[in-house]
Amino acid sequence: MAGQTYRPDGIADEFTTGGAEPEQADGGTPGSGAAPQAPALGWRGTLRWTWRQLTSMRVALMLLMLLAVAAVPGSILPQRPQDPAAVVEYLGEHPTAGEWLDRFGFFDVYSSPWFSAIYLLLLVSLVGCIVPRTLSHGRALRSRPPRTPARFERFPAHVTATTSATPDEVTGAVATHLRGRLRWLPSFRVETGSEEARAARGRIPARPATRTVAAERGYLRETGNLLFHLALVGLVVSVGVGQLLHYRGQAIVTEGRGFANAVVDYDTFESGAWFAEDSLVPFSMTLDAFTSEFATDTVAFAQSRDFTADVTIREPDGTESAESIKVNHPLEVDGAKIYLQGNGYAPEITVTDSAGEVAFSGRVPFIPEDQVYTSRGVVKVPDVSDGLEQIGLVGYFLPTAVIEEDGSARSAFPLPEAPLLVLEVYRGDLGLDEGVPQNVYRLDTAELTPSLDDDGERVTLLLEPGDTVDLPDGLGTISFADGDVPRFVALDLRHDPSLAWVLTFALLALAGLTGSLFLPRRRVWVRSWSDGGVTHVEIAGLARGDDAGLDGEVDRTRAAVPGVTTPDSPTEQGTED
Repeated sequence: MAGQTYRPDGIADEFTTGGAEPEQADGGTPGSGAAPQAPALGWRGTLRWTWRQLTSMRVALMLLMLLAVAAVPGSILPQRPQDPAAVVEYLGEHPTAGEWLDRFGFFDVYSSPWFSAIYLLLLVSLVGCIVPRTLSHGRALRSRPPRTPARFERFPAHVTATTSATPDEVTGAVATHLRGRLRWLPSFRVETGSEEARAARGRIPARPATRTVAAERGYLRETGNLLFHLALVGLVVSVGVGQLLHYRGQAIVTEGRGFANAVVDYDTFESGAWFAEDSLVPFSMTLDAFTSEFATDTVAFAQSRDFTADVTIREPDGTESAESIKVNHPLEVDGAKIYLQGNGYAPEITVTDSAGEVAFSGRVPFIPEDQVYTSRGVVKVPDVSDGLEQIGLVGYFLPTAVIEEDGSARSAFPLPEAPLLVLEVYRGDLGLDEGVPQNVYRLDTAELTPSLDDDGERVTLLLEPGDTVDLPDGLGTISFADGDVPRFVALDLRHDPSLAWVLTFALLALAGLTGSLFLPRRRVWVRSWSDGGVTHVEIAGLARGDDAGLDGEVDRTRAAVPGVTTPDSPTEQGTED
């Protein structure tokens, strides 16, 4: 044994002294001081870790904030589905930045892959958070209330009393009180039990056998929390499905004319990815008349009182019905709602070019800009005779015109008591043949030549109903049709099958949030025993968090004890066991 080192069985060589450490296959030694290495996760461990991170509440809140931030470009930059002309204009003004923004989908944010990815990840994260909590809550609902603690005096709410009733009677009365009147929806989950006699131990006195009541309430608080999150998921899904199936069309209709419920008949039309044109019900509508009322008193002069559009609806089977559309009172036709979004005047204008040909004739909507319906409009005349310059007119329609001393004109009242057209004239290439979308209510005068008088001032034309005046520079003539000025209405037709579901889930979310915020989580315990012909009762209460109603709950429980002969002892403040 001389010269050998003793190594107890089961002890590795590196923990012994006096002997050489064995070499490893790579030439190193176990005790060489190398840093410990964590075990490899593997692909399953990596997937499990990723899933846990994704379904954590922290990541869900981050995704919710990221979704809000990702929606900001959709509010700042023009969006192609809503205003393609503005997108084209932006690309022309910012060719470099616009190209990159368009490449990453910033002109159609809500349909872009990155926005959809955030949306779907948030949905998955919410579902991943909710499912485990729902299972855990289901197990908690089936579990028993916590057992009765040994020392009640350490709880924040604690009262004692004596009664002539037996412990069994006390237990039955208190259990009935805590369960409440509704058997199908008890106030507390209640469990009754008994305890064996307890011998004296130190400062703790002896106590005979007791009857106990353990009660717990507040699980509806977690139910409300889960309902809120489930409703939030339903809300997200409903909005997403609604965006896929919805459609919306806008049309400007003048009196005596109408439109058909077809994509080509709307001035603007947008729809979801799952929308099919053949799903539109082919009804038609005619605007029979439009009436408006305005205040004439000095207090609320010219303020609107009522707008009514009288229309005729023709169903596909040929049946007709007279209907009315008012502000905030849309007309529902075949599952779609038609809203009255705006109104104004559409004077009938005829332009004849210098060759004597009618180059333009029709009603031109002028958009109101103020309370007295000072309305701005544009007349574009591209169809002139060969060799002639195109004509553009821009100006105002004044329903009740007042000419000031300096020659300027303004409108004094919204109704057409003294209508007047005030127009400026431009000539040149209107740019309508370039294939670039243009706003029909805007005239780009940058490349046009204005008509000037001898003093170098722009020529202004004033036309009353029935007037025909010559255009400057020999461009032709313009006429303002006689008679009543036609009215127009701006109609907005919307169909979204998810609206009822969105409302339902929103109300459920509100109900769940209310429950999770205001329903208290409480526990109440009652112990009763007989001693010397008198039944002693102890009651204790405990709440999760601050609960101003806990003392009242304990007092009501004491009041439910039958035959109480002594008042409550003062509520004691202690620490939770």
